Amino acid sequence: MTLTTGSILRQILRCDLSVSAHKLATIILDGIAWKDGYNGLERGTAAFTLASLADEMGVSRQHLSTLLAELAASELRIERWKPNGKFAPWLFRFGCASEDQSQHLASTGRDTSLSRESNNKTIFSGKIEITPGSNVHRTTWAALIKAAKAALPCWNIDTQTIWDRFMAFNTARGNTCVPAGFLLGFMRRWQTSVQRKPVPPKPVDRPKAAAQTHQSELSRLAQPAPVANRQFHAADLQRKIGFAAYKDRVRAMGERFRCSEFAALLAVHGDAVRSGEIGP
Repeated sequence: MTLTTGSILRQILRCDLSVSAHKLATIILDGIAWKDGYNGLERGTAAFTLASLADEMGVSRQHLSTLLAELAASELRIERWKPNGKFAPWLFRFGCASEDQSQHLASTGRDTSLSRESNNKTIFSGKIEITPGSNVHRTTWAALIKAAKAALPCWNIDTQTIWDRFMAFNTARGNTCVPAGFLLGFMRRWQTSVQRKPVPPKPVDRPKAAAQTHQSELSRLAQPAPVANRQFHAADLQRKIGFAAYKDRVRAMGERFRCSEFAALLAVHGDAVRSGEIGP
């Protein structure tokens, strides 16, 4: 049994729904794709963000959730899911539009225009010339990419970026002209074919000899400043050079030897004692 816009619309009219829920159902119906690939969607699905639905309905997000719950509990059995991330559009389907529906929902043949008109068939048809560096907005493909990506993994990627990546992908393979369907397939596989997991930089291991040299130098600097007298040394040095300069020295010493703040201040104190800035 082939279902059409007309058959689902008749089911909407038969349902006992509030006026707002009726309106919401027709808005969702208006976005349904009746051919695989139309606007990048599977047949029988529509894509909307909740914000766009709320704006079109003129209601709050909270009230919109109530209306969606009403449609889900009705005979229409509206289903929604979000396969492409937190901020991607929701996909909607009329659960009543299944193959086991009773015959009275089937089309009579007078409302099949959406399935027959060429502008509602798979939109990526024809051939695409591979011309790296071209501006997609000067071609006929920009509007189609923008419409199709709404329900695909690349929904938040700039249209020109998608086009450039597609051109580079085919150029690398020596293609000069490809079927337009390749572009839709490329967009559908965006996460696996384009995005690569960043490789974290390998940590640079310092040679043991260099680490031992740093530790020896740090111990030598800190030797004239016993731990027990560190408060006195800190107060004396701060009076001598100022608190800000003191903190700068400690920070610079810590960065130099990549050591703790405690070890750095002992080294600063010891260096100041050795240079005669403060007493031992």
